[in-house]
Amino acid sequence: MKTVRHGLSIGIERIASHFFVSLKATGKLTHEDYETITPMLDSALSTVKEPKVKVLIDGTELEGWELRAAWDDFKLSLKHGNEFDKIAIYGNKNWQEISAKIGAWFISGEVKYFESEDDALAWLNE
Repeated sequence: MKTVRHGLSIGIERIASHFFVSLKATGKLTHEDYETITPMLDSALSTVKEPKVKVLIDGTELEGWELRAAWDDFKLSLKHGNEFDKIAIYGNKNWQEISAKIGAWFISGEVKYFESEDDALAWLNE
């Protein structure tokens, strides 16, 4: 039997009032994945007044979202959208670039899509 992997792994690093969040999305994300990750992100961001977060999203193994998970992602961006300074998404699928452009409508900071992790990190560190 084949094992189906899906989910989000998260890394959060805090330097003074600046956060660097790294996310790796794998497989097709579910509502349950967001039930796990959302409280972690909420908790990390609640400890700093007016955080400015830089995010690196690895979408190279992302296959998409279940409908309810897509809604969870949208709600998360509305809740924390003002706290994001830059979001770099790197992946290998055309629809991810389109998703990044749509996501930029709901985030106060900048959102860009990259095909390489090195380019994404360089942009975040500008």
